[in-house]
Amino acid sequence: MRSGGERESGHASRPPAETDPWDVMQINDLPYTDPGSPDVRSGGRFLLWLGRRQLGGQLKALGWGTLHMASLAAVPLVVGIAVQAVVDRSGGRLALAGGLIALLGTVIAVADTMLHRAAVTNWITAAARVQQLLARKTAEMGSTLTRRVAAGEITAVSTGDVEKIGWFVEALSRFTAAAVTTAGVCAVLLVAQPSLGMVVAVGVPLLVLAVLPLLPPATRRADEQRAKAGRATELASDTVAGLRVLRGIGGEELFLDRYRRASQEVRSAAVRSARMWALISAVQVLLPGLLLTGVVWYGVTLARAGRISLGELVAVYGAVTFLLFPLRHFEEIAMAYSFSKPSAKRAARVLALRRTRPAGPGTGSGSAGGTGGTGSPLTGDLYDPVSGLHAPAGLLTVAVCGDPDAAGRLADRLGGHAPQREEEPDRPSVLLGGAPLDELPLEEARTAVLVQDKDPVLLSGTLRELLDVPSRGTVTAADALEAAQCGDVLTALAQGTGGGSGDPREARITERGRSLSGGQRQRLALARSLVTDPEVLVLDEPTSAVDSHTEARIADGLRKLREGRTTVVLSSSPLLLDRADRVVFLPDGETAAVGTHRELLRTHPGYRAVVTRGAEDSEDEPPRTAAAHHRNGPAAQAVRAEIEETA
Repeated sequence: MRSGGERESGHASRPPAETDPWDVMQINDLPYTDPGSPDVRSGGRFLLWLGRRQLGGQLKALGWGTLHMASLAAVPLVVGIAVQAVVDRSGGRLALAGGLIALLGTVIAVADTMLHRAAVTNWITAAARVQQLLARKTAEMGSTLTRRVAAGEITAVSTGDVEKIGWFVEALSRFTAAAVTTAGVCAVLLVAQPSLGMVVAVGVPLLVLAVLPLLPPATRRADEQRAKAGRATELASDTVAGLRVLRGIGGEELFLDRYRRASQEVRSAAVRSARMWALISAVQVLLPGLLLTGVVWYGVTLARAGRISLGELVAVYGAVTFLLFPLRHFEEIAMAYSFSKPSAKRAARVLALRRTRPAGPGTGSGSAGGTGGTGSPLTGDLYDPVSGLHAPAGLLTVAVCGDPDAAGRLADRLGGHAPQREEEPDRPSVLLGGAPLDELPLEEARTAVLVQDKDPVLLSGTLRELLDVPSRGTVTAADALEAAQCGDVLTALAQGTGGGSGDPREARITERGRSLSGGQRQRLALARSLVTDPEVLVLDEPTSAVDSHTEARIADGLRKLREGRTTVVLSSSPLLLDRADRVVFLPDGETAAVGTHRELLRTHPGYRAVVTRGAEDSEDEPPRTAAAHHRNGPAAQAVRAEIEETA
């Protein structure tokens, strides 16, 4: 489990089931009960997997598309019959041609409507499947996702890239229908008029192949545009997230200039990409026009020689004119594939991320002392073999790292969220009661251990919705809010509901809690974590944005509310350390000393230097934590005075 606003995707009320690829997917089937396990070895394999998952819908669109284009291709033949009937003054054949045209018009209208319906359904269902896969991956990775992939990249993948992938899936059936119809028309021309049919049969493939050399540079330019757009999106996201800080230091113009330059780079890349696609479109107009001119000239020559009739010439001309229509689908599929393959590659890269090493069969059920895989909750001591950190069950343990980044990595590892690095394939897992967290099913690991980041996220909604999280039910929202010292936050929220008489639980919290101060956001996030009441709670600098008086009360409330539960706090605050059952000092990422706060102050100079941030600091000592520099209130001063007396 991980605090930060993320929840598991899916619908628990619907039993998981594999989708039959031959089923015709409908929009009312969304969201999928199970979007499947994608093949993410490459972008091409991902597209192939996506196509197989909706094979029924593709075949349906192919059928309607073939009927639609075959009916269009038959119109020139019927027109040729009508023209020849007029030349021969045959009223019966003219009436027959008129009836056939009316019938073909009806079939074309119906088939075109159904083709559009089927193709758009394929687009929407494919895009929805990719969106569900991305949402599931986001829930699995939690806050570690943005540490491994830029936020702008994730935004671009879940919006523009999903749309491009859906476009290719939607265009694929129309292209296949166009290819089948084109082959059929060329075959008919070869049989009916071998001379003209040979010209068409040779000319059409050449038209298609003529575009292929232009596709690689067009793809590179489109990919360059996409990369620049992703960087601009990331810059915009970072600017919005830090807007309050920027205003405080007067940095709006600096970031505005950066975004302006980034957007101009995107515009230039888009223009270069558009020029290449305009060239491809021009080639697709010029070459078919030359083919049509050549066929008409050769056909007129044959008609003058008496080798074909006027009606046959009209039919051939109409058939060649029709072929310009499926050729546009060839251009479209080339564009769709060129855009969608890089998009699929990026989506596959995100979907290929793993929380840790994959769980093997039976993982977690045979570890000594653990209960993983049995359905019963995990209990016991928390132990990290990498750092040597040992947090006994039921006690409040405070870990002092000195380096905030090292503390963040340790918090990830304790929750089983740290990525398995290639250079550390055999890195041991954190153990809870002897069971390796990395190898447990994700849901079981998150139920046992909850990690709150130093910068937790508050989702938009009401306070009631914020605190409506999966929990044991043993800690009420009121108790959690009281322990986190949220009284003033509730008062402010109540005033915001109207006239100061509103219910604070119904007050709206804006996205990421931007309407609140840093300390208020931190305390509400702490209350949310306390409500869940997990077996193990890991808090990374939970009080870095509050004053000393409030911090002291939070430390007392945390100790009281979590009595009997395992709690690990990563902090160097004397107020939290003084209330800990056990303090672990990890100056270089490894356990160097263990004891109580007062014992370590007396016996370990390095620990005393980090905690007091006083004159004992030297170049050889661990770096100071920036989060505690602001704590200069009376309560902190009193603790420091006591420290100095003890030292």
